Amino acid sequence: MAQAIQDVMTRTTRTLAPEATVAEAARIMADDDIGAVIVVSGDAVTGIVTDRDIVVRSIAEGRDPSECTVGEVASGDVTTVAPTDTVGTVVDLVRDKAIRRIPVVDNGKPVGIVSIGDLAIERDSRSALADVSAAEGNS
Repeated sequence: MAQAIQDVMTRTTRTLAPEATVAEAARIMADDDIGAVIVVSGDAVTGIVTDRDIVVRSIAEGRDPSECTVGEVASGDVTTVAPTDTVGTVVDLVRDKAIRRIPVVDNGKPVGIVSIGDLAIERDSRSALADVSAAEGNS
């Protein structure tokens, strides 16, 4: 039987509303040692903001992180998966869409996040990416 993504995902997720500031997102990432925050409107996932989004779409453009909102820099066309989706299905999504992190959503609500590192550890725990991801805490 194929392994479900709920068995390899990171269950602790952080979320922010689109009107939260980039500075708030950066503080959460630093405090929790993570690389992404899921953007939600109510319970619905509307995007994902990564540490790279903050650098490229905010700081590099000279925007003030305390004024710029998460909604302005987040990737809005976010791909999500269900906890019951298989690891193989999610690996294919990562390859096809060239994405590094995918929110895991159950009944429209975020319940976790799966990263390329989580998948690397699961698929080949001896790979260099798996070693680095395990050392980084799968952020």
